[in-house]
Amino acid sequence: MAAAAMMLAGMTSCQEKSPYEGYEINENGLNYLFYTQNEGETPAIGDIIDVEFGCTVNDTNAIIPTMPNVFRLEEPLFAGDFFEGLAMMHKGDSASFIVNIDSTFTTFFGQPSLPEEFNSTDVMRFDVKVTDFCTESEYKAKMAEKARQAAAERIEKMKADYPEETAKAALDLQNYLNAQGIVAEPTASGLVYVMTQEGNGEKPAEGQMVKVHYTGKLLDGTVFDSSVDRGEPIQIPIGVGQVIPGWDEGIMLMSKGEKGVLYIPYFLAYGDRGAGPDIPAFSNLMFEVELIDFE
Repeated sequence: MAAAAMMLAGMTSCQEKSPYEGYEINENGLNYLFYTQNEGETPAIGDIIDVEFGCTVNDTNAIIPTMPNVFRLEEPLFAGDFFEGLAMMHKGDSASFIVNIDSTFTTFFGQPSLPEEFNSTDVMRFDVKVTDFCTESEYKAKMAEKARQAAAERIEKMKADYPEETAKAALDLQNYLNAQGIVAEPTASGLVYVMTQEGNGEKPAEGQMVKVHYTGKLLDGTVFDSSVDRGEPIQIPIGVGQVIPGWDEGIMLMSKGEKGVLYIPYFLAYGDRGAGPDIPAFSNLMFEVELIDFE
């Protein structure tokens, strides 16, 4: 909020008149024109911003390096840059910003020099609408929820598309557990977790990086992957859809230092496609896992 306050202060204390009709200019030389201006909070440095924008040079479409529509608001890279303009905006605001073309290409876009088709006197303008912004932690939570919903939809569709295979997989997994003398209640999703060594009670939260040792096996005992054999645990963000659903759920049941076994039905693993030659389609899996650490 401090950076935004500084930007707004610049708006109200400008001494010179903008050379562009209808625009105002702040003390850092940013020319700005608001078409829609709301009230409320403005984004802080580090917030994740969702924008719609275009860029023109001399009122024609400019070919500029690809930029995402969702990105982190950074400290201004030079006086009067695009980030400085964004820091002035509220949710729903629309505005245009005329920026220094040389500095934008060399500093903001990281180009070695201004492209040959442009020159330093050309007018570079960003037309921007801010659709939303939030803190980085809020954004991660939104993305985690979106990943969960997408995974849940895929799982339910898979079960509906393959009812016979799903019934067989459930029976095979239960028969395996019975044969091994394992008595454990599955979670609502169908995952079965059996602890073999207690941890310290502290469990990871969504989005945290976990360090895990594991050995993955088919139910017939065939090992298809093992960080233990490689001598190097893996580090991954958990609960955000970057691993199979059975892992996202199962690792978050564990606490630091805990060891256990995840028994994962096919639809929480690699589904109807499998994973390469070692994991056939519709395979139930088991993972011997150790949650070494997380942060």
